[in-house]
Amino acid sequence: MAVRMELSRILIRETDDMHIVELREVEGERVFPIVIGLNEAAAIERRLMGQLPPRPLTHELLASVIEGLDAELEKILICDLKKSTFYARLVLRRGDNELVDIDSRPSDAIALGVAQDVPIFVDEQVLEEASRDL
Repeated sequence: MAVRMELSRILIRETDDMHIVELREVEGERVFPIVIGLNEAAAIERRLMGQLPPRPLTHELLASVIEGLDAELEKILICDLKKSTFYARLVLRRGDNELVDIDSRPSDAIALGVAQDVPIFVDEQVLEEASRDL
């Protein structure tokens, strides 16, 4: 079962390579931190602030490709945790009922979905495993 989460905050450390995206359970109190890279942290921050780069960066490019293929990003699912690495899926909808499932890093998925207000879900098992590792 997947749990609906929302972006709670992003912590960008200017003197460190470890930046954190924190997701919070929509109908609960659990918090889910993910360590991400500087480029993804900056992309998420730009999108939250409504800043568009003069030319498309990777996440904007992917959003344009999805739109150009007449698809829509329906949801983000953080679905697995293996050897301290999180795995995510982009769930796209084409037409009325065709779902396309694409492998993604969680940070890229979140960066892509932030501007489009796409729901983020985390598999219950991943939440449990991540809380044991804290």
